[in-house]
Amino acid sequence: MRAPALVIGLTSAVVLGVVGFLLLGPATPARTAYDVSLLPAVNAILNGTSAVLLALGFGFIRRRNMAAHRACMLAAFGVSSLFLISYVAYHAQAGSVPFRGGGFIRPVYFTLLLSHIVLAAAIVPLALTTLYQAWSARFDRHRRIARWTLPIWLYVSVSGVLVYLLLYHFPA
Repeated sequence: MRAPALVIGLTSAVVLGVVGFLLLGPATPARTAYDVSLLPAVNAILNGTSAVLLALGFGFIRRRNMAAHRACMLAAFGVSSLFLISYVAYHAQAGSVPFRGGGFIRPVYFTLLLSHIVLAAAIVPLALTTLYQAWSARFDRHRRIARWTLPIWLYVSVSGVLVYLLLYHFPA
């Protein structure tokens, strides 16, 4: 398990490093003329799709339908991977978008955003480890870690949609 743990750790570190640099690094003007204005909506759709697939996958495993569970979870991982690619592409071009809301919703938004960011960082190694355990047919370990991974991944997917709605569609 040493080599897979190293790969999971390095992959997680690279993903978190790239996202962290894009969000916290120096602001840079757009490098190309690509229109990325639709990507936040695409990202929200991908997050919502991931949440639906995760919920379906959970329902399938509860009914002992392993094939449908596997299909849903792999699809959720694929959709979440597409989200990550789209998210990085958007922030590489557009940078960060400031929250324009005020009043009572401002602390609500930032509390939601903070919990979303922290748990999104945690879900990268959790999801990779959970998938690896299933792939290796270590279903006892898979089940143990999936009990943590699923609710966190669901929260990250749903809260991502809420962050999008508050950031782009809530009146200023």
